[in-house]
Amino acid sequence: MGNTEFVIEPGRQDIIIRRVFDAEPDVVFTAFTDPAIVARWMGPAKYEAVIDQWDAAPGGSWRFIHRDPDDGAEYAFKGVFHDVAAPGRVVRTFEYEGAPGHVSLETATFEKVDGKTRYVGVSVFQSVEDRDAMVESGMEEGAGEGFDRLAEIVRTM
Repeated sequence: MGNTEFVIEPGRQDIIIRRVFDAEPDVVFTAFTDPAIVARWMGPAKYEAVIDQWDAAPGGSWRFIHRDPDDGAEYAFKGVFHDVAAPGRVVRTFEYEGAPGHVSLETATFEKVDGKTRYVGVSVFQSVEDRDAMVESGMEEGAGEGFDRLAEIVRTM
């Protein structure tokens, strides 16, 4: 999972993800908000990411589907953008449609450091159990693979 750091402390309702990308914040921000780019890096490498809906503006909604090419299974995720402030911050909700009602709030910040971007993502869950279920679902592997692909994409943008 490359250089992606996950902070998952027992008994807490949050997950913190950190990574430094070799690109300016405006480039990384664009890769997080442009649906055509998001589809190229979001989630585990084995799934195709299909953007069903994407309005990266305050109050806008989003929905994407991970499709398993082996068996055609689909896993859909959705949410609402609460804050989209280029190039420094994105706040949105995140919900897996297979477990409705278990919504997390994600805040992504993009800070310029020595010509690169320090990304910090904080996801806050409604309960420790919800957070633990996300971890047990393979979130670290999927996010790590996605961020490795994102690192390659932003390096060439």
